[in-house]
Amino acid sequence: MEAKVNIFDAIGANKRNSIILVLFMSGILLAGAVIAGYLIGLGDYGVAIAIVLVALYVFFAYGAGAGVILAVSGAHELREGEEPFLRNVVEGLAMAAGIPQPKIWIMEDAGMNAFATGMDPKNSHIVFTRGLITNMKREELEGVAAHEISHIANFDIRFATLAIVMVGAIAIIGDFAWRYVRLGFGGGRDRRGGGFIIILALVFAITAPIAAEFIRFAISREREYLADANGAKLTRYPEGLASALSKIKGHAAVAGATNATASLYISNPFEKDFTGLFATHPPIDERIKRLRAM
Repeated sequence: MEAKVNIFDAIGANKRNSIILVLFMSGILLAGAVIAGYLIGLGDYGVAIAIVLVALYVFFAYGAGAGVILAVSGAHELREGEEPFLRNVVEGLAMAAGIPQPKIWIMEDAGMNAFATGMDPKNSHIVFTRGLITNMKREELEGVAAHEISHIANFDIRFATLAIVMVGAIAIIGDFAWRYVRLGFGGGRDRRGGGFIIILALVFAITAPIAAEFIRFAISREREYLADANGAKLTRYPEGLASALSKIKGHAAVAGATNATASLYISNPFEKDFTGLFATHPPIDERIKRLRAM
């Protein structure tokens, strides 16, 4: 007999794995700053300058992250008197989760999807597509909203925004290293070990951005099971979210989604659903199976 897969079994491992993955990404970013510092030929001073510049970039980009994500998505904030049912659902679930009510945004898109963003529960936003609002029954909409509320309460939005910013920083450093070497620069060439730094720069430029993307996708997959579990716990009705995911399957494509924001959505927002290391989400059938096993 096949053992039942309980969605709560992986919660502790998911939390630990997410922290490990963020630390691993931080290590890649630090390595890139060190390589960039030596590439510009200033030795230890160059490393210190590069680390400071990277830290400033991450700080300011992280602070602006939610605003940029909302602007890119093309969503508009829910207006007074608009969608009172949805507002009531989000308000009640936020109260049950013990967090301030998130701001609610709408994407005028026929696809069925949703995502949460922000820095913390006090500065959080939930975005629903028009297609999701139109096609979901009350218990299904509650399941989706509870999933997103759980992302906020678990501080997943902080993890996700930080991961997006760090991937961007790693990509910038990788591009800098590639251009610097390709154009024949590199003050480190005349220094002892300069050739080794050039090789490291090339390896970093080619592999680091790809590795960082894989890590970001892995973080997203780890957090989805946790949000499913906590969302079902919040509504005390796992079938609501399971039914919603069944409807979302195959109808989640969203025109306003980008590669940078795809991992935020409740389901892959592109027509093509990648699997394995390239997947931004765990298999939707597995999520439904785990919810129905609760």
